[in-house]
Amino acid sequence: MIQREITSELLFRVKHFPVTAILGPRQVGKTTLVKHLKASLPRQSVYFDLEVPSDFIKFSTDPELFLKSLQDKTVILDEIHRLPDIFVLIRALIDQQREAGRFILLGSASPELLRNTAESLAGRISYLEMHPFTYRELKPDTYQYHWLWGGFPTAYLGKSDRIKTIWLNDFMMTYLERDLPQLGLSVSPLLMRRLLMMIASMQGGSLNYSTLANSLGVSQPTIKNAIDFLEQAFLVRRLQPYFVNIGKRLVKSPKIYIRDSGLLHHLLTIKNIDSLLGHLVAGGSWEGYIIQEIISNLPQDALPFYYRSQDGAELDLVIEQGLGIKLAIEIKLSDSPVLSKGNTISLQDLGNPPLLVVTPSAQDYQLRPNVWVCSITTLAQNLTQFGLIALDD
Repeated sequence: MIQREITSELLFRVKHFPVTAILGPRQVGKTTLVKHLKASLPRQSVYFDLEVPSDFIKFSTDPELFLKSLQDKTVILDEIHRLPDIFVLIRALIDQQREAGRFILLGSASPELLRNTAESLAGRISYLEMHPFTYRELKPDTYQYHWLWGGFPTAYLGKSDRIKTIWLNDFMMTYLERDLPQLGLSVSPLLMRRLLMMIASMQGGSLNYSTLANSLGVSQPTIKNAIDFLEQAFLVRRLQPYFVNIGKRLVKSPKIYIRDSGLLHHLLTIKNIDSLLGHLVAGGSWEGYIIQEIISNLPQDALPFYYRSQDGAELDLVIEQGLGIKLAIEIKLSDSPVLSKGNTISLQDLGNPPLLVVTPSAQDYQLRPNVWVCSITTLAQNLTQFGLIALDD
């Protein structure tokens, strides 16, 4: 089993909070991880998959009596969105016996789930997001394979390209035809697939709801609502612009990405690295891949943005921590990166924070004062040097 980086943090949260929620897209490995860690939990645990009728029915008659019978155990509830009314009961049980490790909840971040947990379990719950495999978890495998196929375990570990492609197609179909409608989205699966394909084709571009709505023949509110659901389901990311205390006219539209590079390439029917490198979306794909890699490793108090002024000066990523910019990042699909005039102007606008230029495989070196170049392989070590992540060696 591939060691997941969330492991130590999950065990820490379970030891210190009554409820720990692990959120993430379907098939990302939440269930596998928790089952693997059952023996490492501080308490004896019991697992229920609420999509299995025999488990679900146990909570249908008298859930309070049933859960009280398990008060000395860690109760793991998978697909928790299937029991939206149970959060008030969990709160009452915790208030009667407030101990760490009472519950572990697994689920996708539906609006209903987040709203119910926030309202019912405030001060009692800790949230963890589980991402698809990161390259840091997979080294020394080649980055190109991970970039091409993404980090969903079944897609990455599939024994053949055909198996991977079938799984990605089935995954997409299930999300569009079952999961998103279950979460409350009333947009047709066909429209959602067309929307995702359009987002894929503009990977890393500015999000313009009007353009998407006109292209698809629907209203702007329909598009915004659909993208809200896609983001809450961890399929897309809207990267917000940074414009705090900057005395310039700045772009204020978010940039949009398909989070998982394998899903992106499936939507674009890219099936090998040569096709990817020759595709118009290659640069945007690489940018999204590195952004996902970085954000999935950031601590909760480090906030990611991009920076772009109206005259075109930009930086792919700026990380805010505390009261200012901790690190700026520029992402280049080249091992001989050259900074543009706009990059330099952007750094000056932001008070000249350190800049890390991320390439596929360049050797680490200092490009100029306060600017360093690294590769995907050494990215984690460089982020560690800037105090943004901790290595678990």
